[in-house]
Amino acid sequence: MDCYTANWNPLGDSAFYRKYELYSMDWDLKEELRDCLVAAAPYGGPIALLRNPWRKEKAASVRPVLDIYSASGIPLASLLWKSGPVVSLGWSAEEELLCVQEDGAVLVYGLHGDFRRHFSMGNEVLQNRVLDARIFHTEFGSGVAILTGAHRFTLSANVGDLKLRRMPEVPGLQSAPSCWTTLCQDRVTHILLAVGPDLYLLDHAACSAVTPPGLVPGVSSFLQMAVSFTYRHLALFTDTGYIWMGTASLKEKLCEFNCNIRAPPKQMVWCSRPRSKERAIVVAWERRLMVVGDAPESIQYKQLTIQVLLDRLVLRRLYPLAIQICEYLRLPEVQGVSRILAHWACYKVQQKDVSDEDVARAINQKLGDTPGVSYSDIAARAYGCGRTELAIKLLEYEPRSGEQVPLLLKMKRSKLALSKAIESGDTDLVFTVLLHLKNELNRGDFFMTLRNQPMALSLYRQFCKHQELETLKDLYNQDDNHQELGSFHIRASYAAEERIEGRVAALQTATDAFYKAKNEFAAKATEDQMRLLRLQRRLEDELEGQFLDLSLHDTVTTLILGGHNKRAEQLARDFRIPDKRLWWLKLTALADLEDWEELEKFSKSKKSPIGYLPFVEICMKQHNKYEAKKYASRVGPEHKVKALLLVGDVAQAADVAIEHRNEAELSLVLSHCTGATDGATADKIQRARAQAQKK
Repeated sequence: MDCYTANWNPLGDSAFYRKYELYSMDWDLKEELRDCLVAAAPYGGPIALLRNPWRKEKAASVRPVLDIYSASGIPLASLLWKSGPVVSLGWSAEEELLCVQEDGAVLVYGLHGDFRRHFSMGNEVLQNRVLDARIFHTEFGSGVAILTGAHRFTLSANVGDLKLRRMPEVPGLQSAPSCWTTLCQDRVTHILLAVGPDLYLLDHAACSAVTPPGLVPGVSSFLQMAVSFTYRHLALFTDTGYIWMGTASLKEKLCEFNCNIRAPPKQMVWCSRPRSKERAIVVAWERRLMVVGDAPESIQYKQLTIQVLLDRLVLRRLYPLAIQICEYLRLPEVQGVSRILAHWACYKVQQKDVSDEDVARAINQKLGDTPGVSYSDIAARAYGCGRTELAIKLLEYEPRSGEQVPLLLKMKRSKLALSKAIESGDTDLVFTVLLHLKNELNRGDFFMTLRNQPMALSLYRQFCKHQELETLKDLYNQDDNHQELGSFHIRASYAAEERIEGRVAALQTATDAFYKAKNEFAAKATEDQMRLLRLQRRLEDELEGQFLDLSLHDTVTTLILGGHNKRAEQLARDFRIPDKRLWWLKLTALADLEDWEELEKFSKSKKSPIGYLPFVEICMKQHNKYEAKKYASRVGPEHKVKALLLVGDVAQAADVAIEHRNEAELSLVLSHCTGATDGATADKIQRARAQAQKK
């Protein structure tokens, strides 16, 4: 029996303990831990050590080294610290190391010592410097709390979404508190601090004095405090040697213990007993360790989910093990194997001793078309590592042009981005690249790039037609496209110019362009338009009418309506308006004026080139049968029947149709016979048809 109990030691009257080594640490520390800033991540995470040469009793003779180890002491990273004095270290929930400097800057490093980013805790912290800092974890993420040299607190509850909060001032606080910590209650982060025998709770709006229930009398100072990982319990170490344990809300006391030691402990943290719901605190002095506790915990915490476990394996580059776990648990590819392979690829691009071709080939062979893997994300990581050519090779495997193009633009490979956008057929994507190129290149290079891409050039012209007319003109000039230049100046003469002189000048430029394009028809038509504009301006000056911007035909019509027949005829001669067109214009205008006398004179001025049926039609349109009959008799034989029917003379129309022996005309007249009044005419047509058939 002695062999089983030989390594157990008594603890009080009814308990025993034993101590044995689980594993040995593999590190070879060159510094005492007491001379270092130390941060250990939860759940067996990494350990960070930074020699602290900024302590007053130490001389800063050399730059400190930041070392990162695994939980078993295996070296993961080592880097020379080149930034400012560090006040505190701490690990985030994502296993990123947060280094809080004296000036309020927070530098963030990865598990392997890679610098991620930095942020500032604000100007007030910069001005007053950092006295102390805490890294804490809440349901929102990982936060940072700062105590400044002005004895004020500033915090951010989530460094991933940085929002700084300046906590209220503690009345009468002239020196640093003896101890302080962060609490998270009802989704709000608080600061609990001790000033002598008093405790204060700070939230975003107020500072409140609080008193722990059941605290033994005689306490003149709180020397240390610790909150449990779940923020449910709180422990206070007093200058009387008593340890008070209760709820973090300070509403209930769980137990109290007199350790008979009044010296402030080096550390005091909460822990849980194996296979038990009980919580306890571990208190450490220079050469003494004490475990105190009797606080039942009713909730089992499952902070380390399978996704967090996989993330931690990935951070440690244990990719095969992570993939085996995914396959064993049959996780969906996007959540499991695909995600692991994407992380592996992002690590692979950092191996700068391997050529770009070999890395790209290895990644493609491993990933292929694995669902959920984005080659553009991997390419972005390669570009971030300074491997632009590798990034371009990786983008060749990216099937989505919408993912290729933005990264190519970021990498200053705009011409390649334009080619990819054109291949996609996505006009919005092409426009995005074009506008980027326009701002990146000088005008000449930009236009030359467009000349080599017809689709892009066409799209850009469409854009310029609506947004940048001057640029459109420059494009036509660069291409010696005189035909389009002529059309451009014609549009500009009406859209941009208000003065007649400016419009004529623009039209003259258009005429010159059309001649250069060997388009004589367009050139002559533009010259005629200039002549018409000048004539219209003269007509307005002389006749005080509205002529500008009328068409040639409307100008003639307006002159006729104004009684200026001779001017209308002269205009027709000058612009070689055909007689048929002029007669139609004059006929229509005089009928609109209902100037029947002038219309009759006009009809007798010479033989009508359009015949006289239009006269009949126009008069009937104006409901003037009397005038229409005057012209019906003058209509030629081929249209005589139609003219007579228009004026309502069905009987005479029948006689003419019978005389012509035209079956179509007979049918037309018959269709106009209605009722008893036209019965005789209908019979006459039927007899004529019968006689024609006998013959």
